[in-house]
Amino acid sequence: HTSSISSMDSWERFGIAAYRKYSSSGSGYPNISLSTPLPGIPKPVFASVDGQEKYETKITTLENGLKIASQNKFGQFCTVGILINSGSRHEAKYPSGIAQFLEKLAFSSTAQYGSKDEILLTLEKHGGICDCQTSRDTTMYAVSAEVKGLDTVVSLLSDAVLQPRLLDEEIEMTKMAVRFELEDLNMRPDPEPLLTEMIHAAAYRGNTVGLPRFCPADNVDKLDKTVLHSYLRNYYRPERMVLAGVGIEHEQLVDSARKYLLDAKPVWGTSPAANVDLSVAQYTGGIVKMEKDMSDVSLGPTPIPELTHIMIGLESCSFLEDDFIPFAVLNMMMGGGGSFSAGGPGKGMFTRLYLNVLNRHHWMYNATSYHHSYEDSGLLCIHASADPRQVREMVEIITREFIQMGGSAGEMELERAKTQLKSMLMMNLESRPVIFEDVGRQVLSTGKRKLPHELCHLISSVTASDIKKVTTKMLRSKPAVAALGDLTELPSYEHIQAALSSKDGRLPRIYRLFR
Repeated sequence: HTSSISSMDSWERFGIAAYRKYSSSGSGYPNISLSTPLPGIPKPVFASVDGQEKYETKITTLENGLKIASQNKFGQFCTVGILINSGSRHEAKYPSGIAQFLEKLAFSSTAQYGSKDEILLTLEKHGGICDCQTSRDTTMYAVSAEVKGLDTVVSLLSDAVLQPRLLDEEIEMTKMAVRFELEDLNMRPDPEPLLTEMIHAAAYRGNTVGLPRFCPADNVDKLDKTVLHSYLRNYYRPERMVLAGVGIEHEQLVDSARKYLLDAKPVWGTSPAANVDLSVAQYTGGIVKMEKDMSDVSLGPTPIPELTHIMIGLESCSFLEDDFIPFAVLNMMMGGGGSFSAGGPGKGMFTRLYLNVLNRHHWMYNATSYHHSYEDSGLLCIHASADPRQVREMVEIITREFIQMGGSAGEMELERAKTQLKSMLMMNLESRPVIFEDVGRQVLSTGKRKLPHELCHLISSVTASDIKKVTTKMLRSKPAVAALGDLTELPSYEHIQAALSSKDGRLPRIYRLFR
């Protein structure tokens, strides 16, 4: 005993001494075991954790088709908002760019409020903030404020969504903001948003999620109040909306919705929808290239090395399919990131794109996996960047990684990816705005919500054979390629396609007479 006791700290020794003193017969309390409660000390009350969410997501549908979804959460603040099944994918019959315009025009003057400042002042009384975000398939108007201000918040949301004034000067200001954003997009050192836009255009050429998310420069002057009203009449309809709330009582939210959203008359009138685009995403594959001088993207005295960026993607699946979870695990297993990244294994340094790519090929600056998923299709892609002279080699490294996904996944890496995915899911769902978006998006697309513990159960049950099955299916699709920068060394699309159809992912050899 003595050797082990000498290595303990003084508190442990004190505890053992006290225990020996009392347990030795004839003094104090006779033979007390550490597993029985001490006499004279009140019984402790332990918090019980049953793993199930105490608050289920409650859903109600109003007579006009509007869905109301809420999840209670302890705290004095709530996040409430309206999500609409409307985004850049619905602009096939309109000039592209409407979604971006509506995002910038959100929470401007309305029937009730004379200006954006009035809205902000009203929210300030309840400690509130507002925001609008559009994506390819969803538009989201959200407010976070004190629970006491719920009535005001729902009234304000109803006004902002259904009664915007869209004044000429507001539209002019928006045009300036959009032009600035387009310039900024092309000048940013981080090419991620531009590449994502390009890979979608390549994968879904000219349809649905392949339509531009940012307003093309030629369209900025084409958009006016008439065009916007025509679009809003078709897409901002109650049956395409969900009022979602987190941190409030469901009944309160339903009451406010009945008051402000049930009979609300939109400013563009209530004529029936005539031109709703119900197209299903058609995956085409293909290549989008943008030759661009990237030698001057540096923002300061330290030059950023000139890089060429490549993104290669293959069709995955929609988020409504069972294969969605195995794809999410696969994406986590590929992982990756930048070559300049601090942190150890917990940072995801054990993912395949770190182990097989960044740790082996020091000249690569980035290799990251992304998974974009929509209600009718999806895209798993790898983004990589390197010096323009090494583009061919970089493309081959990516194609080989895609082919290796079809091999069997190691037990260790699969478990690690599943654990990382679950922890990321649970950590993200700690925050109220994230819960709000999760509730809203799930109810908007499926009419119900899968709770976090259900998703964790689905993630846990993914096996190596599931990963192999989804990868085999994915490798049958034509690749989508986006390339940005100096593309002199870029292999042809046919060669990339051949590499992804081969056994080892190698590009066909080219023999040049003169090197």
